[in-house]
Amino acid sequence: MSQRAQPIFRIVCLAAVLLTATTVGRAGEFLAGFDDLPVMPGLAPVKEAGIVFDTPAGRIVEGYAAGAVDRTAVRQFYAKTLPQLGWRKKSQKEFRREGEKLTIDFKGKDGALTVRFTLSPKDAAGQTR
Repeated sequence: MSQRAQPIFRIVCLAAVLLTATTVGRAGEFLAGFDDLPVMPGLAPVKEAGIVFDTPAGRIVEGYAAGAVDRTAVRQFYAKTLPQLGWRKKSQKEFRREGEKLTIDFKGKDGALTVRFTLSPKDAAGQTR
């Protein structure tokens, strides 16, 4: 490799490493306020749009993520991912785990979708409070 080509090659390699590191870091992102709710690739958390508070019955958390994805892809991702984290699927939009209920709702059109995640407690009879 020529002396002139070496600096260019190094810059290209460095750029590739930085892009890869950014992609890998994003893959493990979790939604703020939730202990272990991963953000689906293609979605980005909507900053400062959620709420978190504790009640005597348990915590209530609401968070949002948006992106150029469709409902089917979101449902498939969470149907596959959440059971690995201990959630049991109750319906197309509802999961349950250890006295809590997670609901996934949508706003907007496929391709410009906002996803709302709501975590709420349920009582011993399985009812959401």
